[in-house]
Amino acid sequence: MSSLVTMARRTTRKIESGTPAHRDRAIDGLRALALLAVPTGHWLLGGFTLSADGAIHNASPLGTFAGLAPVSWVLQMLGIFFLVGGYASVLSYRRRKGSTRAWLGGRLARLGRPVLGVTAVWAALLPVLHFGFDVPVDTLRTASTLVIQPLWFVGVYTVVTALTPLCVRAARRLGVWAAAPLLGSVAVVDFLRYGPYADAVPSWLSLLNILPGWLFAYQLGVSWGEGRVTRRHARMLLIGGAALFAVLLLAFGYPSSMVGVPGEARTNSHPPSLLVLALAAAQSGAAILLRDRLGKLLKRPALWAPVVVVNLSAMTILCWHQTAMLTAAIPASYLGEVPGLVGAPDSVGWILARLAWMPVFAGLLVLIGRYARGFESPWARTGPGRRTLAGLLAAGFAVFALGLA
Repeated sequence: MSSLVTMARRTTRKIESGTPAHRDRAIDGLRALALLAVPTGHWLLGGFTLSADGAIHNASPLGTFAGLAPVSWVLQMLGIFFLVGGYASVLSYRRRKGSTRAWLGGRLARLGRPVLGVTAVWAALLPVLHFGFDVPVDTLRTASTLVIQPLWFVGVYTVVTALTPLCVRAARRLGVWAAAPLLGSVAVVDFLRYGPYADAVPSWLSLLNILPGWLFAYQLGVSWGEGRVTRRHARMLLIGGAALFAVLLLAFGYPSSMVGVPGEARTNSHPPSLLVLALAAAQSGAAILLRDRLGKLLKRPALWAPVVVVNLSAMTILCWHQTAMLTAAIPASYLGEVPGLVGAPDSVGWILARLAWMPVFAGLLVLIGRYARGFESPWARTGPGRRTLAGLLAAGFAVFALGLA
């Protein structure tokens, strides 16, 4: 135990001494917080039922405990992630030494490598699990859906990152108000799909919310990075976002959960509804107002070191956290129902048991991450043949996961 403490202290000192004085610790802290909210939310609000043939299927305690919806308000922090992403992109864009194209290529490659890695590995695992360990096909479909579920974010983030030069121009011209048309666009689409003409509106219209819905917070971050968001603006975002959030919930009947609930016809996040933007606005205002305090807090080496570790493993956490939960759930399904892991999430006992499983999932993610982090590094030793194979495996996995196979 003492050796672990000594090692932790040594690592903390090394991280602290290696941190440049100009490093914006508050921005890294906000990013780490938003990152950790993703696995925490999926692990807490996702569960599995067991069918007669031994296959596991997705379920959620929110289907029984609607009162848990406010938990999703706290754990849905993608607004913060896009806000910080926009802010960091501006700083990186200013520092670029080459062309805009080269800058975008480097950033997009860092996003794409880990996604290609996790999907290629799962494509290779599927036949091994089915033919080698007799894992039911329905279990593999459930697993594939969960693995690919957080990866939509990478696709959206890739697009908004590519729009950074346009966002910078908009921020320099309009300041914080550059995000207003995005909010208005989502409001119009929501009115059409939920208003009096909803029956005449095609279902695909909701897809028009995907880009402006997630670009909203990113644009706020770009404007923030350009110095065009003041504390007065931040207070307006906080108060206005919170007020809009309350009105949409209480007067317009928006679903209270910020994540999808199996069996529910309407969801807030896929694609994002106006409620998501209201929450993102409130969170962004709060983050901007708390930035200085958070920066001072993270000057403590013991608090700063975990933030650095989380940020260095950002894509690994995002891409592999569902795999960590499945690593526990799939073997457990052979034992029948296991409280908090496999079995209907419809009791207080399940919630308590799931909380007990959380450290196990975290430990498995750390173990997986020791090997998976290699996908985040440049594939300097990976030739064209291996890259092509990885691409084909990833495409095959995507087809299977989306139910097209």
